[in-house]
Amino acid sequence: MTTEKLFQVNGVELCAETFGDPADPAVLLIHGASASMLWWETAFCTKLAGQGRYVIRYDQRDTGRSTTYPVGEPPYAMSDLAADAVGLLDALGIERADVVAQSMSGGTGLIVGVDYPSRVASLTFVSTTTGADDLPPPSDDLPSFGTPDFGDPEAVEEYVVRAMEAESAGIFDEKAARALVRADMARATNFEASLTNHYAMKFDGPQGGGFGDLTMPVLVVHGDHDPYFSLPHAEAIRDAVPAGKLVVVKGAGHGIPEPLWGEFIVALAEQTGQR
Repeated sequence: MTTEKLFQVNGVELCAETFGDPADPAVLLIHGASASMLWWETAFCTKLAGQGRYVIRYDQRDTGRSTTYPVGEPPYAMSDLAADAVGLLDALGIERADVVAQSMSGGTGLIVGVDYPSRVASLTFVSTTTGADDLPPPSDDLPSFGTPDFGDPEAVEEYVVRAMEAESAGIFDEKAARALVRADMARATNFEASLTNHYAMKFDGPQGGGFGDLTMPVLVVHGDHDPYFSLPHAEAIRDAVPAGKLVVVKGAGHGIPEPLWGEFIVALAEQTGQR
């Protein structure tokens, strides 16, 4: 049984949890905007650890139990989140890890891969994009949600659940989604900051180049029904990196849902652990 632990990293506290044997190859999971470590579900982490991997999930700044800031006033940039990821590896005594970065944190993973290449054994991008201007926009079918009343927990829960449903492409377990959101709200230091501050930070990039400068093996995992980043976004990453491989998960939307974890875990097991 694993337990959460707070680590002092770069002048902030980061809450992390590990699964598996520390002697196994380390896999660092970085979820997207507003998502705490809980969004890498415990069952997923346990299954991946069962493949002989030492799995690490953590709360980035302004999520979960990690350091949070006043709403709308995050004093950090994406490069700071990347430095946090490397600092967490330091705190755990890990020299190199396979890094898995989802959605917005694809940018964080890119910075880690370009600016800290010696710390990255491989890099996996999940449901993300290069951000190029010529890529397709989000689907017109995505609903528009108004900002919830953060003084009304039921309204906030409903807002997040409906947003999860919208990005799911039809594979959606509402009971599980509500349980996740309730658990996330219950443990968050400031859930309003969790939902907003990542979008208010400075979005900078690597100092040492871009996708074409990645020197480690790169895997791109993408759903063929992603309403935010359609498949050309994934293909753009694969084509931009020197050694890129693309796995398209049929039926998946933005993120890989539990019924499709099997294919995702197989792909990660093949990608990671090659030292």
